[in-house]
Amino acid sequence: MKHVFYIAIFMIAFTSCQKQQKIGFVDNGKVINEYQQKKDLEVKYQAKNSDFEKRADSIGRAFQLEAQNFQAKVKTMSPKTQQEKYQALGQKQQTLQKQMQSEQQQIQKEFQTEIDSVISKVKDYVKDYGEKNGYTYILGTSDASATVLYGKDENDLTQTILDALNKEYKK
Repeated sequence: MKHVFYIAIFMIAFTSCQKQQKIGFVDNGKVINEYQQKKDLEVKYQAKNSDFEKRADSIGRAFQLEAQNFQAKVKTMSPKTQQEKYQALGQKQQTLQKQMQSEQQQIQKEFQTEIDSVISKVKDYVKDYGEKNGYTYILGTSDASATVLYGKDENDLTQTILDALNKEYKK
C-alpha cells in the first residue's frame, strides 16, 4: 500500500513538473501564395517572360521572312545551291531554337532560385517567430499535404505570420 501511495505522489509530482507545450500551425500554401514578395516576383518574371515571348516572336517572324524569300528565289538556283541554302536555313533554325530554349530555361532557373529564397525566408521567419513566442512546435500544412488534419483556430498562426511577413517586406 505504501508503494502505491509513493507511486501516486511521484506521478503527481512528475506530471505537475512537465512544461506545457505550445503548438501552432501554419497553412504553408496560403502564407507563400499571399506573401507580397512572392507576388512581386511573379509580376517581375511575368514581365520578363512577356519580353522574351515578344523577342522570340520577332525572331521567328524574321526567320519566316527569310525562308519565304528563299522559297521565292529557289527556282532560279542550281540544285547544289538550293541544297546548301536549305542546310544553312535548317542550321540557323536549330541555332535559334536552342538559343530561345536556353534563354527561357535561364529565366525559369532565375525565378526558381528567387522563389526558393522566399520560401527559405518564410521558414526562417516562422522559426524565429516560434522561438520568440515560446512555441514548442509550429506545424506546416497545405491542401497538397495536409499534415494538420484538425487544429483550433486559436492555434492557426497563418494570418499572423502572413501579416508580419508582409509588414516586414514593406519596410
